[in-house]
Amino acid sequence: MASGREPGTPPPSRSAAARRLGLGNPRARGGARRWRQRKRSPSTVSCAGSSWPGLAVTLGSSRLHRRPGGLCESEPQPAPRLVAAGDAGVSEEDAEGREERKPRARGRPAAMSLAAEAFVSQIAATEPWPENATLYQQLKGEQILLSDNAASLAVQAFLQMCNLPIKVVCRANAEYMSPSGKVPFIHVGNQVVSELGPIVQFVKAKGHSLSDGLDEVQKAEMKAYMELVNNMLLTAELYLQWCDEATVGEITHARYGSPYPWPLNHILAYQKQWEVRRKMKAIGWGNKTLDQVLEDVDQCCQALSQRLGTQPYFFNKQPTELDALVFGHLYTILTTQLTNDELSEKVKNYSNLLAFCRRIEQHYFEDRGKVSSSVKSS
Repeated sequence: MASGREPGTPPPSRSAAARRLGLGNPRARGGARRWRQRKRSPSTVSCAGSSWPGLAVTLGSSRLHRRPGGLCESEPQPAPRLVAAGDAGVSEEDAEGREERKPRARGRPAAMSLAAEAFVSQIAATEPWPENATLYQQLKGEQILLSDNAASLAVQAFLQMCNLPIKVVCRANAEYMSPSGKVPFIHVGNQVVSELGPIVQFVKAKGHSLSDGLDEVQKAEMKAYMELVNNMLLTAELYLQWCDEATVGEITHARYGSPYPWPLNHILAYQKQWEVRRKMKAIGWGNKTLDQVLEDVDQCCQALSQRLGTQPYFFNKQPTELDALVFGHLYTILTTQLTNDELSEKVKNYSNLLAFCRRIEQHYFEDRGKVSSSVKSS
């Protein structure tokens, strides 16, 4: 390889100052450059030639000391950390301080909000039941469907059994007003609660409960029968409304979309039908026939009839939320006109269930002018 001096010629001597500065030594010159660069920017070095413009690499702080070859770092540097260009020139400690402060600033309002909501809920629970409590449902005459009507009547029956006044308000958009998207829902003071289960818990927090007299075994049995009603009767009502082609074509689509103009009425009806049918497939009811659904309803009614026996209510002489739930569904099935009477005929086969519905109607509704029609024996 060619060189700038003749072979055998001694290299030129360097001065003492050059040797002290490490001049003439490539490693030393590189160390000096790094030292000068670090002196200019002690904690941040720009990414020269980086494909990510606007970023800087923040290096960990490490001490430099002199070695025979020049300046070098005494400790290995940690992995580089990317910092936004706006933070370039900010020390690593300051950047970490900013990162630590931001989550706390975001977390405080959320924590305060949860604490405020809990405090408001406790205050609301101690307040007495107001006279202007309101229950919202769809339009009674031309819109509400079988399952929603049954759920609304169950809540009304429960509140009547608790001797709590409630005003029923019908709104075309009640489903979209509900916090859960389901009806009915009640508006009590500054609280909005939907569906029977949460409403029972809300009323219990105010000191009104129908099941306090039951022991633990009876409470577990009551919950099991409530699950049976929801899994059988409610699901059968939804199936009949949205999966039976005759009912869908003659009743469901027309009633569900009645408050809305064309084409919104058809769009909302088909959207709801798609949601319900997807749910039916998920729970294994998608391929069932109408006869199989009616058989499930009959088995549910048989179980309820055996549990009721000759008692006035499911647990002796005092009604519970189970009585309100069963009454809401059975009464609605018996009094709702569908394309045929096959569903109501399944209920009419059990005389004690018919007497049960008449008893609650007369005691909690008919005397108070809440229900105009009555259940008739077959």
